[in-house]
Amino acid sequence: MENKAISVHNLSKRYRLGRDSAYLTLVEEMRGFWSRDRKSREGRGEVLALRGVTFDVEEGEVLGVIGRNGSGKSTLLKVLAGITLPSSGRAEVRGRCASLLEVGTGFHGELTGRENIFLNGAILGMSRSDVRRRFDEIVAFAEVERFLDTPVKRYSSGMYMRLAFAVAAHLSADVLLVDEVLAVGDAAFQRKCLDKMRELASGGRTLLFVSHNMSAITTLCRRALLLEAGELLGAGDAGEMASKNLAASWGGGRTVYEGHSQGGARLLGARALVSGPGASHDIREPLVLEADVEMAGCGMPVTCQAWFEDEWGNTLFSSVDTSAAQVGQGGPEESPSGIMRHRLRIPGNHFAEGPIRVGFDICSFWPRYQSFDVVDGALRFVIIDNCDPGSIRHTLNGSTISGVIRPQFLWEREPLPGPQP
Repeated sequence: MENKAISVHNLSKRYRLGRDSAYLTLVEEMRGFWSRDRKSREGRGEVLALRGVTFDVEEGEVLGVIGRNGSGKSTLLKVLAGITLPSSGRAEVRGRCASLLEVGTGFHGELTGRENIFLNGAILGMSRSDVRRRFDEIVAFAEVERFLDTPVKRYSSGMYMRLAFAVAAHLSADVLLVDEVLAVGDAAFQRKCLDKMRELASGGRTLLFVSHNMSAITTLCRRALLLEAGELLGAGDAGEMASKNLAASWGGGRTVYEGHSQGGARLLGARALVSGPGASHDIREPLVLEADVEMAGCGMPVTCQAWFEDEWGNTLFSSVDTSAAQVGQGGPEESPSGIMRHRLRIPGNHFAEGPIRVGFDICSFWPRYQSFDVVDGALRFVIIDNCDPGSIRHTLNGSTISGVIRPQFLWEREPLPGPQP
């Protein structure tokens, strides 16, 4: 296990479905020994939350763990944290391990925030003086100074999580396991946590990060595991795994659309010319979209409009092919019958990381707006930022940048006359 912070081999975890007979009294067991009720309980069977999972994590690596709900992500972290035992296989963690798996993990509700900080330090094997040395930094990060001597059972979920993450991140754990619990924090706190995890990784800590936020995964991790129904579907480049996960959760990471049949003007087909494997696109590269529109002589200037959405359905921006919507001096110029290809070029470093959906509207704006064919989510892909040279975040040392898009505008600067310091 040299240079391996975590080593998992053929790991499986089995759970029994239904009511477990271990919770029955002796009388209930005897009464139901030959009963149909007992047989029905036994017939409910078992479920494998993990099925023969094998992987290694290098010291200082940040590894993402992704997959749909019920894929086994949280179970994997619970086994690694020692909360539950595997049914078969082995999971070894080298060094002290801190886990942040759900709100309340490792905290005692009756104790104050101050007392829980020292309790968690003791659990990690730290001396009281070591915890005291980091105490002020933990409190400042969590932003709970006013409530430090209040029992944590009275904290909101956000306050609870801020303190829990601050404790786990600042105490001397060699391995940090973080589940989707960061979702309870606001956007500012999530960015703060991501930056802190990146800082920990650069300092040699090992992190396992479970999230449904593909932007956070591709921002923080170079490599990711993709789980499905307890099985390891893939392990490799975070962008590629995020693209595969997108394909599974969205019913296909679609970069090509084949139109449906209907009369009049319609979207015949569309494609996103992505730069990466699957449905992934390097944030630095220009993105080209093509839309083939079939005209049927409707007597109007027909054009193509595209709109872009994030994974939550928020509209990022829209773009209309105005060159196809020109109106001549004598009135509208009817679009000729046939097939017209509309091409949109979007410069690199324009999107932020994460899944993107593209919809199309084949329409006319003269003499008034009229839509002929609307296709929602025709194309789906994921923007990947590995912080390589040429990316905005590479220039900013990998820092998290807020915003639903990230256009690279031109800045200018010039020295002002006057005395210099």
